[in-house]
Amino acid sequence: MPVSVEKYLRTRYEPDCDYVDGDLEDRNAGEFPHSEMMMQACTYLRMHSRGSRYIAVPIQHIQVAPTRFRVADVCVTRLEKPMPQIFRTPPVIVIEILSPHDQAVKMQRKLDEYVKFGVPNVWLIDPEDRRAFIHTREGSTESMDLILRARECDIVLPLPEVFAELQ
Repeated sequence: MPVSVEKYLRTRYEPDCDYVDGDLEDRNAGEFPHSEMMMQACTYLRMHSRGSRYIAVPIQHIQVAPTRFRVADVCVTRLEKPMPQIFRTPPVIVIEILSPHDQAVKMQRKLDEYVKFGVPNVWLIDPEDRRAFIHTREGSTESMDLILRARECDIVLPLPEVFAELQ
């Protein structure tokens, strides 16, 4: 049975889930490699953006279309006063962390929605195989040097450093 946008927004789901045209979609999170990578990436970005006009946040709701809400593993957005509870404008960066249970088709759909919504930097990180992929309007490519660089701002995520911190 479909769930209304209003009900989705006023209900707390544990774990949090995406909302796609009335359907609730589980997020594959909560296993250690996924959680550890998410925390390390967010921590690195927060530490290296102090004093800037950007902030990195984990597990953020983003309304990518009128009836679609995605929950990004990590995203970076411009600081606003006050910060919105749900992002309705594209953040500068969205990072999704690959989980062993993720399905390629569903993950690709999610990445495509971020790009279509206008997110200029969509990064997919695979902590198990230590790989990273960059998704933009121009297409998708693997980051061979594992240094993720944001367009239009000076935010960088050097994955060799972040991977070195993983347990």
